[in-house]
Amino acid sequence: MIKHIVLFKLKDSSPESIATTAGVLRGLKGKVEQLRELEVGIDVVKSARSYDIALVATFDSLEDLEGYQVHPEHKKVIEHMTQVRESQVAVDFEF
Repeated sequence: MIKHIVLFKLKDSSPESIATTAGVLRGLKGKVEQLRELEVGIDVVKSARSYDIALVATFDSLEDLEGYQVHPEHKKVIEHMTQVRESQVAVDFEF
């Protein structure tokens, strides 16, 4: 199994902007067949080193992660994230 974790820092870190973007990310649930699990969380600490949103996705295989990356619904989310994110970091690992 593969765990895919992405942290996003938004250009506009207002509660409304964060909630909207978290909703866009959560919208992937049920639309991308490769996704086994999807969690989206909003940071509660708000420190200088914090990112605004975390996405944690689980896939059965690396091939499923690769299929997710090119899925049309994921590409729509990428378009949104390109507009609103200041930065992002990611890690993908087997477990």
